[in-house]
Amino acid sequence: MTDPRTAPSIFTRGAVDLGALAQRSAAQQQRAAQPAAAGPGSPSAPSSEFVIDVTDATFQDEVLQRSLTTPVVIDFWAEWCQPCKQLSPVLERLAAEAGGAWVLAKVDVDANPRLAQSFRIQSIPLVYAIVGGQPVDAFNGVIPEPQLRQWLDAVLKAGGVDVAQPEDPRLEAADDALADGDFDAAEQAYKKILADSPADAVAEAGLAQVGLLRRTATADPIKALAAAQSAPDDVDAQLLAADIELLSGQADAAYQRLVDLIRRTSGEDREKARLHLISLFNIAGPDDPAVAKARRALASALF
Repeated sequence: MTDPRTAPSIFTRGAVDLGALAQRSAAQQQRAAQPAAAGPGSPSAPSSEFVIDVTDATFQDEVLQRSLTTPVVIDFWAEWCQPCKQLSPVLERLAAEAGGAWVLAKVDVDANPRLAQSFRIQSIPLVYAIVGGQPVDAFNGVIPEPQLRQWLDAVLKAGGVDVAQPEDPRLEAADDALADGDFDAAEQAYKKILADSPADAVAEAGLAQVGLLRRTATADPIKALAAAQSAPDDVDAQLLAADIELLSGQADAAYQRLVDLIRRTSGEDREKARLHLISLFNIAGPDDPAVAKARRALASALF
């Protein structure tokens, strides 16, 4: 994360120089005293319950206090600022999309000069992230939405604050059943989740883990590995050995064993080994470096 007082140059595109706050025009001062009604697309129009207007008087409660439990992103804007009208609607949409993972606080710098002075604002739009009552990052100007999403992701992980979304109670129940060794209940629970949400990676991993624990529940690890060593063409022996290796923390060895088996086999045996390897991938998840490496080896073996 960057120092909030020195945002990097990449975050200065589209910024409007304010100069000395005291030298604003009389027209701007009048707008500060009587803010114009927000129309469609105006950056002052909150788009959801997760977008709030903040003033000098409400900043302590709405931003600092709130940030102790939920990250707050402050959007400093002004009615006359054209770049603000590009950035603010995107921030509002992303805040609504986040569903409460973070809150967007909008501050009109004309109407709230004390806040503008406190944050030493020289140009707008200026966006600050507040976590645990402290600023953790900031940027000036308009940035592309993909970059903005990355910045927000970093904010959610800042300061050691747990901003994870609430656990699905169905997953908690399935995980509890698995931890208790009730494989039947765990399997049914994970399958029900996947029936409703086929792309649920956590449930998919849980179901794969049920299969792994069932297959190895009565296996003798030493005998299983010895049997695989003595019978390299025994597909079932190789699959069980890979399971044992994965459980013992030797994921690379498990994946390589199955990739080698896929290279040596064909037809139904080859497909059985491939599906088994995919099930082991599901346990670790797609972001695991060992899985990424093994997937490349699998592709090479298949094609």
